[in-house]
Amino acid sequence: MTTYAPAPLSHRRRWAALGVLVGAVLLLAVDGTVLYLAVPSLTRELSPSATEILWIGDVYSLALAGLLVTAGNLADRFGRKKVLLIGTAAFGVASTLAAFSPTAGVLVAARLLLGIAAATIMPSTLSIIRTLFTDPRERTRAIAIWSAGSGGGIALGPLVGGALLEHYWWGSVFLINVPIVVVFLVAGAWLLPESRDPNPGRFDLLSAALSMAAIVPLVYAVKHAIGSGVDTQVVLTAAVGLVSGFLFVRRQRRAADPLIDVTLFRNGAFSGAVVANFVAVFALMGLLFFFSQYLQLVRGFSPLQAGLAEMPATLASIAVVAAVGVVVTRLGRGRAVAVSLAVSAVGLLLVAVTEQAPQYIWLGLTLVPVGLGVGLALTLTVDSVLSAVPRDKAGSASAISETAYELGAALGIALLGSVVTLVYRGLLPSDAAPGVRESLATAVTVLDPASPQAETARQAFTGAMQVTSVAAAVVTAAAAVIAWRTIPSGKD
Repeated sequence: MTTYAPAPLSHRRRWAALGVLVGAVLLLAVDGTVLYLAVPSLTRELSPSATEILWIGDVYSLALAGLLVTAGNLADRFGRKKVLLIGTAAFGVASTLAAFSPTAGVLVAARLLLGIAAATIMPSTLSIIRTLFTDPRERTRAIAIWSAGSGGGIALGPLVGGALLEHYWWGSVFLINVPIVVVFLVAGAWLLPESRDPNPGRFDLLSAALSMAAIVPLVYAVKHAIGSGVDTQVVLTAAVGLVSGFLFVRRQRRAADPLIDVTLFRNGAFSGAVVANFVAVFALMGLLFFFSQYLQLVRGFSPLQAGLAEMPATLASIAVVAAVGVVVTRLGRGRAVAVSLAVSAVGLLLVAVTEQAPQYIWLGLTLVPVGLGVGLALTLTVDSVLSAVPRDKAGSASAISETAYELGAALGIALLGSVVTLVYRGLLPSDAAPGVRESLATAVTVLDPASPQAETARQAFTGAMQVTSVAAAVVTAAAAVIAWRTIPSGKD
């Protein structure tokens, strides 16, 4: 089977097209983290309920994770460039609606639309890279640049949000997307090639529904359990997700035209790459989300200063672009993934040690191996996933990789967040006030910042971050072992 694609593009145009794709994923990554800084401001303006605040934050990731598999299949079917451009235009419209939302309910709906649009963009960017770069060395370098854009956007979100909120209203963090979207639409229409699966078969609507019914309830159950504890709602939604997941896998095995080829997971190299991808994001996002709180609430950094303080990890992940070719040549792919994850694990252990250091410089230096290791691991695992499938199935493979990425991010924040909360409460004195025990963010609002009680709360949170960093290091080290044993290196 061959994929429909135009004649190969010139060297210069291929890399210019990559710039468009990296810009698109950078925009999505920034949008995923920029909202957190705007919550206090929009709360004053829109007066959302506690439930609405939860949905404003969660509905984006729920829609994105739930629709990635379906969107990847649609991109293979109808054309990756077409789906990407339609999704980008929808992202601009949804951003405008979010920026000028008159009520919290409208903002929730706008965030839902943003998640749907993002789901159509993410797998299309990777599958187009698979089509653009047929040479393995070029493709690895291109994916390294794509990964740097994704990782850089995570860190740029707080920087962009902090700068905008210092001068404009909360809606500016969404409205800034619109002119960027216009540039991407014009450049994408001109530079990007079209490609699709010429024989996609029948679209399985039931499989699409089951994929969403598997992922969304599970992610929601984890988030709800962390926020409100394990209750009947958690049990029911988790059960729905697990049953739907079982039915989805069974249907894919029997379908003539499956939404995703689950037999790929019989390939140890493919499964190992997906697991390594998941764990790398799990550790990085779980750490950085709460690391931002640590910098602001314990060290007293402003949101903008906190974003700058996280830049060593971002810059190190960008440096992967220059190093990836040398590392793969020297070690082979499987060993390179394993070593990169091991480097990340060491970095996470060093973060745990230096979080008590009085000067930030030592803590900042420990972020370098974390960013370098995770950036290299993500680049090579994504490349391994795409290399394991024919070009005409690149959208579906990209969707699997992106689903692992989004689930890793969501579960990293949720599960490592539960460790932070439990250890923080365990380290507090038994007579601590309920507001102090709720979270450090609540504690700093009810205590005098200079009081001994506030210092005790900060020390408890620091201890919780140290334990969480060690936990993330252990998980990452285990993934390094899996990668070493499952992903081939191509070297003796």
